[in-house]
Amino acid sequence: MSVALPPLREVIRAHGLTASKALGQNFLFDQQLLDRIARVPGNLAGAEVLEVGPGPGGLTRSLLAAGARVTAIERDRRCIPALAELGEAYPGQLKLIEGDALAIDHAGLFEGKPHVVANLPYNVGTALFVGWLSAGWTPWWESLTLMFQREVADRIIANANDDAYGRLAVLAQWRSAARIAMPVHRSAFTPPPKVMSAVVHVVPGDQPEGIRLRTLETLTAAAFGQRRKMLRASLKGMPGALTAVETLGIDPTRRAETVSVTEFCAIARVIDSRPS
Repeated sequence: MSVALPPLREVIRAHGLTASKALGQNFLFDQQLLDRIARVPGNLAGAEVLEVGPGPGGLTRSLLAAGARVTAIERDRRCIPALAELGEAYPGQLKLIEGDALAIDHAGLFEGKPHVVANLPYNVGTALFVGWLSAGWTPWWESLTLMFQREVADRIIANANDDAYGRLAVLAQWRSAARIAMPVHRSAFTPPPKVMSAVVHVVPGDQPEGIRLRTLETLTAAAFGQRRKMLRASLKGMPGALTAVETLGIDPTRRAETVSVTEFCAIARVIDSRPS
């Protein structure tokens, strides 16, 4: 349901808003681009959506117009009046929460499984993403559609032997599927950031049996913490890791950046199968 609203630039001007560097804000004004982002998760008519850091509400407009029931968490109280106007324009569709998204129990805000759709503040985006991926499985969210700096997006979707491949790729891919839905040029933002951005879409999958997240986290921390070293050196401090590598026939002279997500899962499974 589309509602006639004043241009976003006029709303920002009327409320005296400027992007806060301290809060990692960069505003998007291109409504067609915002509408495209809102379509990435699929049909949102009647769906629950979590948006973090809506700012003046550009993406919020697109989500509401798509029929979503949006819960928006905004730390910047300057933006609350502009967002409240959107709530009035779409009665019953927008719930505003003023606060720090890092300190809020997101799962407890919803009746079912929401889609998370957000142009995340750059200074907390990765921390929020890691928290959502590290939650219990199957997760409380239906999908994640998130704007990141392109460098971070590349790290999320990287494969073994890619320069960007590391712990974040393993965390994002061992029990979910991640892809870049669209690149976003720096010029689309106000003020323009120094780097390009991209929208990443993540959907959960089944967790491989016999693997604990804690084991995989410890394993990848050891392996990528000294990524230029061979596995026989980087994993020697983790009990059972080198034995698992030997058991699986993985060459211990390889480096972490060459070990696939599937191989890391296999190593973790062998470690977790050891008698306690």
